[in-house]
Amino acid sequence: MELETFTTETALDAAAELSRVLAARTHRRKFLGQEILVPGQLGEALQLPRIINRLQSKQQRFRDQGLDDFQDLWPTLSAATREKVLSAIGWYDPKNLDWEDKRSNRLPIVDPDKA
Repeated sequence: MELETFTTETALDAAAELSRVLAARTHRRKFLGQEILVPGQLGEALQLPRIINRLQSKQQRFRDQGLDDFQDLWPTLSAATREKVLSAIGWYDPKNLDWEDKRSNRLPIVDPDKA
């Protein structure tokens, strides 16, 4: 995944999905002697709500700052987390698709013996 391919809109989609992926992680805690499940708070620790608010801003400079913040955060995530986010937002790389896949835009390979 190239960082330059993120636009403000795709970064917003990815940041929102990343927030959902990180919130889906749960932890076991003891509270008043009982074990309870607590939702993950890594998204807040990574300041995802601030990044999402900046990406949704009406002012271009805040959107640009949010995009920069997200592009700084993206490489620090694990490959599995990035893959979950990209598959959830429907992101794909056309170079890695099969020829039969309708999303593939590649031309067929020409066999020089048949030409």
